[in-house]
Amino acid sequence: MKIGQPQAFHEVLVITPLRFDQGAEAVLAVREQRIVVLNLTAMEPSLAQRTADFVSGGVRALDGQEHRVGDQVLLFAPANVDVNLS
Repeated sequence: MKIGQPQAFHEVLVITPLRFDQGAEAVLAVREQRIVVLNLTAMEPSLAQRTADFVSGGVRALDGQEHRVGDQVLLFAPANVDVNLS
């Protein structure tokens, strides 16, 4: 790849947080142009909801996107990524 060319790929980071504060890692990863799969199944339901709301708000502030992949699994991506969930 030549210097100055945009990258044709994005890193995918899978995060399974156990604590609320670990949600910030997902927001920072999207800010760094990474795709994040956030698996909230290891958290108590009310804490999982708080974490999902926090990450969703942070990613939305970055003009990113959110997609539900499963019951407690969310995908967050930067704005410049095409996500096709068929």
